[in-house]
Amino acid sequence: MSQLKRPGVTEIRVPFRDVDMTGRMFLASYISYAESVVASFWLARPEIEDEPIYSASKVTCFLHRPLHYDEPAIFTAAVDKIGVRSIGFLVSIDTGGERAAEVEIIWQASNREDQQPASLPEETRDWLYRFLD
Repeated sequence: MSQLKRPGVTEIRVPFRDVDMTGRMFLASYISYAESVVASFWLARPEIEDEPIYSASKVTCFLHRPLHYDEPAIFTAAVDKIGVRSIGFLVSIDTGGERAAEVEIIWQASNREDQQPASLPEETRDWLYRFLD
């Protein structure tokens, strides 16, 4: 994967290991790359003391057209929703000027001590609003 200039944007060429016998990319591979793109986007956030932990509570993949072996694709993470205790990311997957797929990932915030639901810190919310689509 090659990182492009904006955080949360990665370009790949679909590798052989990610395709089925017909040369189409596995659905799980879209999700795996999308999670990696969101993780790289997340590294650009401001550091916060006593930050909650985040875990995925929902992952959905919408396939518009399958990617094929050796096809270039650009994965772009964006913030789709900002809740009181959750963040919604939408990762778009484009190739050749058309949308191939979208992956929606919802993260829930929890306290580190007792794993109970936690509110998003204000600093995190302010940073996320810069990337809200």
